[in-house]
Amino acid sequence: MKVMYDPEVDALQIVFKEGEIESSEEEMDGMIFDFNEEGKVLGLEILNASEKVDNLDGVEFIREKARA
Repeated sequence: MKVMYDPEVDALQIVFKEGEIESSEEEMDGMIFDFNEEGKVLGLEILNASEKVDNLDGVEFIREKARA
């Protein structure tokens, strides 16, 4: 997973899995999901991120225990 923030365009991009983007859909205002040909989510882009996300200076990754 990759998380990138570009302050020049104020966009936050989260790439869940690398792959060829087949389509993109804006589900909510300024939140764009990228899908592969199988319809699986490859990534998410948040436009005007500084207005929607509180902490763009750091990312905390938490892995929860697998559920039984």
